[in-house]
Amino acid sequence: MTTKVKCPNCQTEVIWCKESEHRPFCSKRCQLIDLGEWAEENHKISQPVQGAQPLSEEMLDALEEEFMQNNKFFVESE
Repeated sequence: MTTKVKCPNCQTEVIWCKESEHRPFCSKRCQLIDLGEWAEENHKISQPVQGAQPLSEEMLDALEEEFMQNNKFFVESE
């Protein structure tokens, strides 16, 4: 099944696939218009981030451990 979405700028239908280079926009023009709107702060995310909580030492240690396991480009000193 082909998924179609409307261009956020001009409402033209766009087929959502790998070949649609500017998806969800219909063209580079619409993509740049939207980028300009964000750059001029005409668009903004209105809701605060949900679930923000202070990180404990244990949480930071767990995040660091997970990061180190998933990113093998770090070499630990001996």
